[in-house]
Formats: sequence, C-alpha cells, structure tokens
Amino acid sequence: MGLLNKFFNQTRKPEGFLGRVMLSGMNGGGHAKLANFGMGILPKEGIKQIAELGCGGGRNIDSLLNKYDGSFVTAVDYSEESVKKAEKFNKKNALRCEIKQGDVRTLDLPKSQFNLATAFETVYFWPEIESCFRNVFEILKEEGHFLIVNESDGKDETGKKFESIIDGMKVYTAEELTDALKKAGFKDVKVTHHEKNPWIAVLATK
Repeated sequence: MGLLNKFFNQTRKPEGFLGRVMLSGMNGGGHAKLANFGMGILPKEGIKQIAELGCGGGRNIDSLLNKYDGSFVTAVDYSEESVKKAEKFNKKNALRCEIKQGDVRTLDLPKSQFNLATAFETVYFWPEIESCFRNVFEILKEEGHFLIVNESDGKDETGKKFESIIDGMKVYTAEELTDALKKAGFKDVKVTHHEKNPWIAVLATK
C-alpha cells in the first residue's frame, strides 16, 4: 500500500503520526464547512444532552457546546488518538464534556439519556449499520434527534473513489440511510442536500 493510501486509510481509525496529521486536518478546512452545513438544520434550542459519535479531532464538540448554552457533550471515538486529540482541543470545555474511547457497535451509554446524537463523516465505517442505528435510537430520549452528516451522497465519483481505496468504507445514498434509520425505529427522517456539493445532512427523530 502506497503512502497516500496509508494516509487516507487513517480516516477510519487514526493511529500514529499519520493519524495525528489526519486528525489535525479534520478540525479545519472543508470538514469544518461540512459540519457547519449539517449543524444548520438542527433545532435552535431544547438540546441539553448530546452524544457526539466518532468525534475525530474534537472540533464539533466545541461547536455543539457553543450552539447550545448549558449543554453537555459525551463524545465517543473508536481511535485512542482521536480521544487524545479531542481532549486537547477541548481543554477549555473540560467541565462541559466527557470524551472516551468506544465502539458504536456496543455503545456503552445510558439508555434514553440524550436529546441529540451526531455522526459527522463517520457512518461510512459503521459495520452492520442498521444495528448501530438501533443502538443510537436506544440512547435517545423520545423526540430526540440523530444527525448524520456525510461529504458523499453515495453517488458522486469522489466518494466512490475513496470507497475503493479505504478499507471498510461504504458510502451510502440518502435513500439507503433513510431505509436503515426507519428499520432501526426512527419515525421521521429528513434529508437536506447541499446546493453545490454532494453533501447530505440527515436528521432522524425518535
């Protein structure tokens, strides 16, 4: 595997030097713009307890805390490097967030606890996605929301290219995500497409 492919494969589970470089990139540039697009469809108020799943470099933890006064974020990531980076990035937010290593397949979070769960650029790597969505469903309160934000709508050529070179990656169409979310129990699913880019934001409600 060439160096470039090794770097892109850090997207799934950042490790070592290349993982740290990847995480630094996740906190800025296009990733930040994509996250802002997704957050734009969230409710303006009423969110107190947030689960940030696949938190990466931790930038979105800070954004969510700024968006919702008095909120608390519990962040989970599969990668130890991600947890370290997110903790460092959110040092100023230490009293308003908890960041820990974990796996969405066996999500160790309290049931019916959260008003909002978020997944930015991460469901590509969730195996048995319907089962993972069911785990998210279970940690949400009634009327709680689950936001998925993806850079690929599952149809663009760039997304398909990365799918072919990153181990374990699957780009989903809006229709596939909607179907899996409803099978997991979500009663309402709304999809927002970016006007210029193949970005999608999916908001599901319990």
